[in-house]
Amino acid sequence: MDLEEYYLTNCEWEILKNHKQDILDHFIGQSFQLVDLGAGDAKKTKVLLEHFYKNNASFSYIPIDINRDVLEDLEESLNRDIPGLETLPVLAEYFDALKWIKETQNQKKLVLFLGSNVGNFTKKTAASFLKQMHDVLNEGDMLLIGIDLKKDPNRIIHAYSDSKGVTAAFNINLLRRINDELGGNFDLDKWMHFANYNPSNGAVKSYLVSCENQDVTIEALDRAFHFEAYETIHTEYSYKYSLEEISVLASQTGFEQVKVFMDKGSDFSDSLWRVVK
Repeated sequence: MDLEEYYLTNCEWEILKNHKQDILDHFIGQSFQLVDLGAGDAKKTKVLLEHFYKNNASFSYIPIDINRDVLEDLEESLNRDIPGLETLPVLAEYFDALKWIKETQNQKKLVLFLGSNVGNFTKKTAASFLKQMHDVLNEGDMLLIGIDLKKDPNRIIHAYSDSKGVTAAFNINLLRRINDELGGNFDLDKWMHFANYNPSNGAVKSYLVSCENQDVTIEALDRAFHFEAYETIHTEYSYKYSLEEISVLASQTGFEQVKVFMDKGSDFSDSLWRVVK
């Protein structure tokens, strides 16, 4: 995410930095909970946390993640960097956490779903996911959702097939983990990373490509797999949207689009949506 070619991170950082007060303005005079889906190290979220805290906003922070170590590290860093911030980490999957929050917490919520994570779903699945999110939130709750925008196809493909090979190493690491954790015997030198982008539907698709005919066994499955030369393993999607598609997605899933924030280059968007029942 620190690569120059991977523009998404810096674009969203710019948006949050430049529009943090615009976001807070929607909660002036109200107590609310900032719910962070897939919080990780909260590097970008801290832009909002620090601004809200310094401006005496009445809020608490609920980071959600499936990694206990990540949450513990985050809580430690927040205690150090923003002492006094009320933090309630939740170790759970998204919807389990949201259902628990709904049942136990009654304040208004601002849910963060940053980083264009919604792009990792197909567009049909993204709509289903957001509809489920709508259904476990209360009317008037808000969602700040980061979505990468359609743009020059060459710029997009370079973000997912960088010149330093970092993205390739990231994808090859899937095979390394299968070897280490599931008893696989993938020869990593016999695989290469390949990504392509379809400008018509906005889909980046990443693959691992077999460089030759080969057989692989995975002990945990007690199975063997044969791969032909140039046969692929599809590893991920990353869908891009137009502004019109984002507006339609909001209305399709039960939200009202309140405002769209973009970076100066109009490469990325953070959209503020309100739950409508």
